[in-house]
Amino acid sequence: MNYRRNRPFFALSASVVLSAALMTACGNDGSPSVGSDGKTTVSVGVSGNVFDLSIRLAEENGYFAKQNIKIKYVTLTAATGTSALQSGSVQFLNSSPTSYLAGLSKGLPELSVATNGGGNPLGVVVSTRFAKKHGLSAASPADKVAKALAGSTAGASSANTKAEAGIFLKAHGVAPDGLKWVSLPSPAADKAALTKGEVDWFITSEPIPLQVQHEGDGIVVADPLKVPQWSYADAGYGQVVAVKQSYAKSDPTTVKGFATAVQQATAYLKTHAADDKNVLGAARKTLPGVPDDVLSAAVKQVDWPRSAAQDASGWKKTVAFVKNGIGAVPDASVSSGDWTNKYLP
Repeated sequence: MNYRRNRPFFALSASVVLSAALMTACGNDGSPSVGSDGKTTVSVGVSGNVFDLSIRLAEENGYFAKQNIKIKYVTLTAATGTSALQSGSVQFLNSSPTSYLAGLSKGLPELSVATNGGGNPLGVVVSTRFAKKHGLSAASPADKVAKALAGSTAGASSANTKAEAGIFLKAHGVAPDGLKWVSLPSPAADKAALTKGEVDWFITSEPIPLQVQHEGDGIVVADPLKVPQWSYADAGYGQVVAVKQSYAKSDPTTVKGFATAVQQATAYLKTHAADDKNVLGAARKTLPGVPDDVLSAAVKQVDWPRSAAQDASGWKKTVAFVKNGIGAVPDASVSSGDWTNKYLP
């Protein structure tokens, strides 16, 4: 079914949500408050991707309510998330390890209190024309895909995703420098560049790749299920829940309640199908306007942890990926004082 004419593209709607959320954040200091019902309202920084699902599900399934917590969402970007946390605009930040480690490298007093997703849910989308020319389909093996991409014109909207594409290519003997790379201003520009023939393919986080495929404008030929270098086993933590060190000390009850609720949500995601009623219901609120089949496929690409606990080996793997794998934070490091499991049940 083609949704091209009657369904707005997710990335465009996300940008509207982002603008509205940031305006809201600017008009309110985001400080936590306790209502007449005894529940504490906290502000949570989210990024509008599939990793936010555990936060939404924790709310939809009533896990936060059981901890006497209410949630106010603030949509942020990689560039604004850490600063919002440090300023107190949000008390909790659903953060990528890259952003978290970048903050630590600057000496910011952050603390990771839970991990709520593993791996990197990325997608490589080739144009239908390119797929036909090279005999590619969604079922094509990774080696065939990588070889077909040699010498092509590729699109990426961030240095990180470009580097992650490079990891995939090099694993199959294809030199990334042999491609022509087009720097795109945002994930929203990826689809336009593909349909206009400005790039042969692009790489970005889900659900955009799967939605482009759903709308008939491209084919997803590589994802974490096909590329082990992007999986939790190789790349480590995909997302963490971060707070300021001072906030954890000043309100440990709320931090523990939040981390507990998130762990309940990730455990639910681990043990329930991607098309489960509750999972889909929360996914629709996480990524509004995205078709259900795209949502289910995106949910499957994340390694949802049964336990939100972190460990030294997991962080060692994560730091190696961020520092050496994609070169995002050259001086990345993490100590035992930068993460904790003390707030988990």
